[in-house]
Amino acid sequence: MKFLLAAINAKYIHSNPAIYSLKAYVGKRGDHVDLAEYTINHLPEFILQDIYKRKPDVIGFSCYIWNITMVKRVIRDIHQVLPNVPIWLGGPEVSFDGVSLLKQMPEVSGIMFGEGERIFSHVLDYYLFGHPTKEQIRGIIYRNESNQICINEQEPIMDLSEVPFLYDDFQKWENRVIYYETSRGCPFRCSYCLSSVDRQVRFRDLAVVKRELDVFLSQRVAQVKLVDRTFNAKRSHGLEIWNYLLEHDNGVTNFHFEVSVDLIKEEEVAVLKKMRPGLIQLEIGVQTTNPQTAKAICRHASFEQICNVVRTINTFHNIHQHLDLIAGLPYEDYESFGRSFNDVYALEPEQLQMGFLKVLKGSPMHEQAEQYGIHYSEYPPYEVLFTKWLSYADVLQLKRIEEVLEVYYNSGQFAMTMAYLETKFETAFALYEALANYYERNNLFSVNHSRMTRYDHLKAFAMEVDNQDENAYNNLLTYDYNAREKAKKRLAFSNDLSSYWEQIKTFYQQEAKQHRWLNGYEAYNSRQLEHMTQLEVFDFDPFIWKKQKKFVKQQTWAIFDYKNRDPLTNNASVILLNEEMSEKKCE
Repeated sequence: MKFLLAAINAKYIHSNPAIYSLKAYVGKRGDHVDLAEYTINHLPEFILQDIYKRKPDVIGFSCYIWNITMVKRVIRDIHQVLPNVPIWLGGPEVSFDGVSLLKQMPEVSGIMFGEGERIFSHVLDYYLFGHPTKEQIRGIIYRNESNQICINEQEPIMDLSEVPFLYDDFQKWENRVIYYETSRGCPFRCSYCLSSVDRQVRFRDLAVVKRELDVFLSQRVAQVKLVDRTFNAKRSHGLEIWNYLLEHDNGVTNFHFEVSVDLIKEEEVAVLKKMRPGLIQLEIGVQTTNPQTAKAICRHASFEQICNVVRTINTFHNIHQHLDLIAGLPYEDYESFGRSFNDVYALEPEQLQMGFLKVLKGSPMHEQAEQYGIHYSEYPPYEVLFTKWLSYADVLQLKRIEEVLEVYYNSGQFAMTMAYLETKFETAFALYEALANYYERNNLFSVNHSRMTRYDHLKAFAMEVDNQDENAYNNLLTYDYNAREKAKKRLAFSNDLSSYWEQIKTFYQQEAKQHRWLNGYEAYNSRQLEHMTQLEVFDFDPFIWKKQKKFVKQQTWAIFDYKNRDPLTNNASVILLNEEMSEKKCE
């Protein structure tokens, strides 16, 4: 007997830890469990063919808002080519309206809701041995022999330390995100989040966690993303893990945590300060700075506390901070969202994510949507269309702002230029609003852009805003362009280097002999150094601009070192040479 567990992921680099956890939990019976992972970019016909060729006796699908449409389509086709194969569903997208889904889809045999490991173990035993019976399996919705839909009581919560470690063979996880959990549940009641439904927070035993972290560290994996809904919900738990990572850092692996930053106290701050740059990154859900909105969605964190912690961590220059906002929440109109944007942007996070409210089945917001006049799509991902406070036109404008924010801020590729442009606007939100309007007027949202054309568009926008300062933008854009990678082509408006070719050639010849400026390039000759780095000539001193936000006009040579990068931004290290050839490094 073969039970196929199938996952359709959003991208190839993503994995589905749920199906791996289900298989690992059943132990030796896992020989009867096959796993299949696809992406939403696969053709449904390909998924159908692959499942058919695997010849399963039972099929289970892991269901989320990003894949449920594809899952439903594939199920209907599977049922036609494999009409006698039972099909089961699990996951958050089917756990809260299972009865209506079974009514809509007669092809589905049953739904597992709640924590899946123990439930799946019983369902697997039912198909392997005939017992327990369906009536005895807690945590399922199913059809009985009379084709009536039955709901069994929920399975009690698990001891999280019972869940086996998922990662035995790291070759199959190469180039994919590694997910890991040290806790389940969330103590908070944020009305838009499904985690608010499960307030029974439980933690994996710390001795087990440390053994498993050692595996990631010994394998030197690039990144481990912890899926704990609020990693630091229990301070002692989070602090001990951070101390352990600090003490056992391998110099390579990055750990991503979703935290409630207002819970971070002086003891945690002291530990964070000692972290290697790039060892950890923090995702912080601010969502709004409107007090009335925060109260309506049951967010009680003080924004002042958030500001204090985020700004303190920023001074360490060692931790990537990713801050989130949600558009479409109660009492937040366009102007209010703009204020929230400016408040969070002023904290200078490495990333500012603009999300849009998704009215998820099972969340308190799903029950409150009518009360708040929140209209949303009836199709996954159930995203807000408009509210009492935010029109559909406003939502569309915020979508456009989100797009240019992703390109020109979150990419980290335009930092110097955007910082200068900010000085030309009253607020940061006004800058991105104007840039979004520029894209809209010029029909640029519907076009695929090369990396170089993004710089051309930003230059054209800058000239509309401030055509008196073209040379400044030429220099800033050239700096940003070279900071990310060695480009094959130069920007049309960068300084002409043809008159400096002999000086550049001489510099690299001397550097290949003396190794004065470039660290880690000792094995390379002058020609290789020239190909591996970029030497650029500017009309201003970027070092002074970065420190003082002031242009000092002077010829400045900059070497962009792509071997040694900033672990937070991934930009090249930059060595500046002034007229006396004294060394300065941008911080």
